[in-house]
Amino acid sequence: MLLSGKTAIVTGAAKRIGRAIALALAAEGADVAITYRESAAEAWQTTADLAALGVKSLAVRCDLLDPDSIDSAIAEVVSQFGRIDLLVNNAGMFESVALEEITVEQWDRIFATNTRAPFLMARAALPYLRRVQGRIVNIGSLGGQHAWATHGHYCTSKAALHMLSEVMAKAWAPEVSVNAVAPGMIVQGEVEEVYEHFARKTPMRRNGTAEDVAAAVVFFATAPAFITGQLLTVDGGLGLS
Repeated sequence: MLLSGKTAIVTGAAKRIGRAIALALAAEGADVAITYRESAAEAWQTTADLAALGVKSLAVRCDLLDPDSIDSAIAEVVSQFGRIDLLVNNAGMFESVALEEITVEQWDRIFATNTRAPFLMARAALPYLRRVQGRIVNIGSLGGQHAWATHGHYCTSKAALHMLSEVMAKAWAPEVSVNAVAPGMIVQGEVEEVYEHFARKTPMRRNGTAEDVAAAVVFFATAPAFITGQLLTVDGGLGLS
């Protein structure tokens, strides 16, 4: 129970990778607040599952495109839990569009979600993180390290998030450590043929799971605070191919 007595916030954690991260942190003893926008039913189920692990849990509706909503969410978490020790910026947006067909609206929305929102969340949580020598973990992507021709705005937004993580680590040290996790091909549920193709290309001969990503987040949440400004790729070696 390495995180007993600590409070974590995981954005976009009603389902998928965010849910796995929240559960993994709770398994280590952390009280966990999750944010959601539209997945209310899934959010309440996740908070029930967190509570079943013996920790405090909270679901907060938050529009990550709205700075006021972000500030309100942070304030609600502090009001309920009294502290913030860990912020996991998990919420993100992914879409496939030919580079020349990306609209200005699509470009701006994916950057607002994948790059601006983590910055705004971190800035809002910073005063509370500083009080407790807290931590931030940003969820990037293998796409932020490699050029994917039909995901230009996505790849660029995640590359920006990787750099933002380094800037945060340098700007907010020594009080706060900041790292990033870059998942590769992560699958849940029924696997389509395209994912089998990536599994065959991956040196570890399988695609990743949400639990693989969650384990990397737990590592940064519990490792020495001296580890900061790092990007941990969780891809089974796919990026080597």
